[in-house]
Amino acid sequence: MEKFFKLKENGTNVRTEVMAGITTFFAMSYILFVNPSILSQTGMPAQGVFLATIIASIAGTLMMGLYANIPYAMAPGMGLNAFFTYTVVFALGYTWQEALAMVFICGLISIVITLTRVRRMIIEEIPSTLKKAISAGIGIFLTYIGLKDAGLLQFAIDAGTYTVTGKGADKGLASITANASATPGLVDFNTAAVLVALIGILVTAYFIIKDIKGGIIISLLITTLFAIVFGVVDLSKINFAANNPVSAFKDLGTVFGAALGSKGLGALFSDVSRLPEVLMTILAFALTDIFDNVGTLIGTGAKAGIFGSQNNTESTGLNSKMDKALFSDMVGTTVGAIAGTSNVTTYVESAAGIGAGGRTGLTAVVVAILFALSSLFSPLLAIVPGQATAAVLLIVGVMMLSSLKDINWSDMSEAIPAFFATMFMGFAYSITQGIAMGFLTYTFSKLVKKEAKDIHPLIWVLDILFILNFISLAIM
Repeated sequence: MEKFFKLKENGTNVRTEVMAGITTFFAMSYILFVNPSILSQTGMPAQGVFLATIIASIAGTLMMGLYANIPYAMAPGMGLNAFFTYTVVFALGYTWQEALAMVFICGLISIVITLTRVRRMIIEEIPSTLKKAISAGIGIFLTYIGLKDAGLLQFAIDAGTYTVTGKGADKGLASITANASATPGLVDFNTAAVLVALIGILVTAYFIIKDIKGGIIISLLITTLFAIVFGVVDLSKINFAANNPVSAFKDLGTVFGAALGSKGLGALFSDVSRLPEVLMTILAFALTDIFDNVGTLIGTGAKAGIFGSQNNTESTGLNSKMDKALFSDMVGTTVGAIAGTSNVTTYVESAAGIGAGGRTGLTAVVVAILFALSSLFSPLLAIVPGQATAAVLLIVGVMMLSSLKDINWSDMSEAIPAFFATMFMGFAYSITQGIAMGFLTYTFSKLVKKEAKDIHPLIWVLDILFILNFISLAIM
């Protein structure tokens, strides 16, 4: 073990690595309940998604530990699962099988670009302002979903008719006719469900502010207990016989390989007219995944010196820890899509384990083992209420908004693209459109400043693709 993980070389030992792994797992274990809560809204079986989440997390995290030898853990990404559900399935009208097929293709494409210099070009040439804005925009997106799932928002419809239109109409999405308006507002705090949601938010915030290790998973449990006491969760109506590890593995069978079946890849490309939209959606998945990973790895690894100078190599092979980390992410995403979950990404909660002294892949291996053991707790999915997971979404949204502090708001050529990217994600309810508006306004800003020479050809290519996507949406 010493020889494989190079513990002494990295200034650590087995005990420290094990404790670091336990710390990281409890910091990120909330995903076991939040991911099924989000993805099951598409019609996917929650128990199956629970196991798919574990399989994907183990695959990506073991790659981090055994291949890259770094103390990072992976799991289906917050924001990416919301994009999967609320944009791809609900807004664009794709089936969850087709959405999984997109994730699978995204994983394959990302593996290819990670093996070439394309990955380095994407990382280095796309402006840092846009990378930070995309992260913050996803935070706003998650915040809105959290408020909605907590039941804290209500919409008053005035002066017009309320109609259901568009590709996502069969999913219950609504739009307002030209002579109507919808005014958002806060609900009255007069129901047990709303009170439980408020308690969940306060409890989660308390643990985060106090920086208590594993605080988010503890807050989920406490909020669930309040939900039981207030009658929001009725234990007598839960069919525990249908919510156990055995039935969970049966449900996994309904999603396992869905990305590769006739309802997945087969259906995704059956309609040629929507091919541009399909490609743009896959691009949005890939870009968001890359930015999320790179930001987490650089941000948490710099202070601990995990990557070091070797990361500056210009080699096209996987010679650096960063290269291997990105490759591990792509493998996890591909395996996750086959198992039945959205894109896998490096978790910022890995910083908790790094802070506890984790420096090698042994930390990641411990996290993977704990994920495997957690497969025994699938019955808890039937108990944890939406109010509890909604509170987690809000807190994660707060964390992701922190990237806005690194944007130069005094330079309007930087501020406007960042603002458009973040705001369009939240108010247009689309991560894709937020990314598009960010890139297009960035190019516009550079042209206004007569700095067209600073725009990398990759940016121009992406701009053209985004414009073509908007055109295709307008005429379809």
